[in-house]
Amino acid sequence: MQSTQFDKIMRRIATILSVVILALCLIYVSTGVLLSFYYEPTAGGAYNSLKMINTQVPYGWLFWRAHQVAGNAVIAIALIQIVVMFLGRQFRKSWLTAWVSGILLTLSAIGLDWTAMILDWTQEGYWRFNIELGTIEAIPFIGGQMRDILTGGGAINTVTVEHLYTIHSYLILVATLILAIVHLAALLWQEWEMYQEGPRPEIDNLPQPPEGEFVPTQS
Repeated sequence: MQSTQFDKIMRRIATILSVVILALCLIYVSTGVLLSFYYEPTAGGAYNSLKMINTQVPYGWLFWRAHQVAGNAVIAIALIQIVVMFLGRQFRKSWLTAWVSGILLTLSAIGLDWTAMILDWTQEGYWRFNIELGTIEAIPFIGGQMRDILTGGGAINTVTVEHLYTIHSYLILVATLILAIVHLAALLWQEWEMYQEGPRPEIDNLPQPPEGEFVPTQS
């Protein structure tokens, strides 16, 4: 399939967006580590610790805000990048790694936002999560088990916050960072491969001698 100039521009934009996503993931990780020094993953302590971070810890409000903005921005840019990759016709077999890692990266970013729903222990987050649990429990065969894993087998309490904090910080966050690196590496590799396979006008456009004519060579 012949690549047009528009396709190449879209592919370059997709690569740039993947760099932005990786940078946002690093901001998300670094601010999360800083917040974890003061955050208390308990039912009552979560709200109080975040309030302390925002009011008493030097620049704590800035780290908390940067953490929130980076998480939301990763989701938005990852969704935009999928559209850009589609417009750039990046659905060949050679782009499989980039496509799979990009989709998984988007899902993991959404998972980070979902697991953080109750970590601030506000009324809005509590009732939103309570509604989500009802939806999860309605899933046939595995709904009840999934609810027990998230809540710890009972009502929404400290164990629930601890479970979601562990899933958020040690599972999904690590997976998101790895996927962001793999996604960028795949796009860079495939873009390099695309240019290697492209035409070489300085060689392909050289005039060819007539058939049967002797061409001297240097000894």
